[in-house]
Amino acid sequence: MTSVTKNTPFVVPQACFGCPGNSTDCQRPHCVAADGRRRGLVTVNRQMPGPPIEVCHEDTVVVDLENHLGSDTSSIHWHGLHQRGSQFMDGVPHVTQCPQLPGTVFRYTFRAENPGTHFWHSHSGFQRSDGAYGALTIRMPRELDLHGALFDTDLPEHKILLSDWLKELAVERFVSHHHALGTNKPETILINGRGRPAGHHRNSSHTPLTEYVVDKGLRHRLRLVSNGVMNCPLEVSVDGHRLTVIASDGSDVEPVETDSLVIYAGERYDVILHANQAPGVYWLKVRGLMDCDERFSLAHQVAVVRYRGSPQVVPEQEIDYWATKRPGKQVSPFNDADQTPEKVPVSALTALALDDVTSVEHADVKFYLDYDFNQVDNKHFHDEEHYSVFSVEHHLQMLTPQFNNISLRLPVAPPLSQPDDLSATCNSSTAGDCQREYCECTHVLNIPLGAVVELFFIDRGFTYDANHPLHLHGYAFRVVAMERLGRQVTRQAVVERDRAGLVPRRLHRAPLKDTVTVPDGGYTAVRFHATNPGWWLFHCHMNFHAEVGMAIIFHVGEREHLPKTPRGFPTCGGFMPHYEYSSSPEEGTDKRQSGAANVTGPLLSVLWLSLLTLFASAL
Repeated sequence: MTSVTKNTPFVVPQACFGCPGNSTDCQRPHCVAADGRRRGLVTVNRQMPGPPIEVCHEDTVVVDLENHLGSDTSSIHWHGLHQRGSQFMDGVPHVTQCPQLPGTVFRYTFRAENPGTHFWHSHSGFQRSDGAYGALTIRMPRELDLHGALFDTDLPEHKILLSDWLKELAVERFVSHHHALGTNKPETILINGRGRPAGHHRNSSHTPLTEYVVDKGLRHRLRLVSNGVMNCPLEVSVDGHRLTVIASDGSDVEPVETDSLVIYAGERYDVILHANQAPGVYWLKVRGLMDCDERFSLAHQVAVVRYRGSPQVVPEQEIDYWATKRPGKQVSPFNDADQTPEKVPVSALTALALDDVTSVEHADVKFYLDYDFNQVDNKHFHDEEHYSVFSVEHHLQMLTPQFNNISLRLPVAPPLSQPDDLSATCNSSTAGDCQREYCECTHVLNIPLGAVVELFFIDRGFTYDANHPLHLHGYAFRVVAMERLGRQVTRQAVVERDRAGLVPRRLHRAPLKDTVTVPDGGYTAVRFHATNPGWWLFHCHMNFHAEVGMAIIFHVGEREHLPKTPRGFPTCGGFMPHYEYSSSPEEGTDKRQSGAANVTGPLLSVLWLSLLTLFASAL
């Protein structure tokens, strides 16, 4: 059992003494150096990343989350675990549990059911963006590992946790971007919570870099995790070495040797690095793409790969953004679904897991989910009467990322534990005219238990190039098709293409994943077997996009298929009293009754208060 606490210190606080000027001080307990900039963050057990969790397959994991945030609720999602039989532990506020209140403890208990490289992170607000995340590794005995003969070491210290990083709290950046024209581009990238600030070169910063020690001649298994939070795919490479990809999102694939790979937010890759070069020190390089590229912030980062016995120095090569580009073969290339000798899209990886019922010719249930940044009067950022998105200048327009033109409004109480408190839900056939009006509702897709489900994710690409990484809770899916059709595509064009039999599906050994991206102006099709009943969130893993409702809830099965709610499980919801009002004081003015309020005396005035976040810029 592990006990974890969340609190809100600052990067380089009192615990750091002379850090970053004195790099030795950066190693002190509770010192979170990050990139050396002072800014607020959210830590778990006063460290970032938070404590790694290493368990064996089929272990029972017990974690007590103590919320010390003072005024913020919290939660933890176990990213990559399907929570079969422990649906109440998935950690999604308003879907599988109530938000955990400050000053309380929530005990997560679940079975380590699917081995592989995963991670845990807060699923509340922007806490993941500010440091509330950590590694979660479920190990198999070497003799049962399908790739056990391919590597010599699999060390806990060989985890590579990547995150794009902002110079201030994410909520400040969110409010500034959505209400004051501020940027949403990350300044830099962190590797295991460490790195140089933006604009600094080899010897110009004392902020410590992450170091990985390898042994000459051995084959080392490295576990990569992307805690990416913005539109910043990350290209990863190691100077002088090639990498062999052996797993993605915890599922084994046939080995693919490559010079670099691109990892998107929420994805994980296991790779083997063969330490077969001259002993010395080498750069591990991470290059930010899309919103992090040369058009915007030039975000990049390095770590050191050091052969044991070599001097504890950094490589001689000066590093800037352009120096982090690695030519040659690449796995999961950005915005590209074509397979060539130099490019291996994720859809071309071959799973080692045997084929299953998802290999049938036709799925039982099919959904087309298209998305883009839509020009609608999102009430959180525009007002139809006073500052409509159609009436303000282009640079003042806040476009809204949505699935099927609908923004998810989370229910007031989790339907998993409080199904009777769930009010109306919606889908694209019931939400109204969402092409012209802003639609926000509890977007739910109902799926029969046991169905083979096929999902088409369609990136229309008419506004921004944004390669959204899409994550499904509760399941791994087979990636059966991926294609880029052009710079833009309509939903109808993809539907017609599918109906005409022009979508080639891969139904043999298609890769198993739980997070996947879609080429702009294209589609990705996935399949899963709906055998895990529950209420499962599907969402874009860019924090800002999920926060404004780029998500859907998949409801699999019925109430009778779910395990019983744990005894004493927290409940939550709103408060709307029902009173009988009378003008006669002797009759009392606080008589409760069921049903709607009956106003029999003086007029009751009701003021609706809508709580939201705005930004006031100084004049």
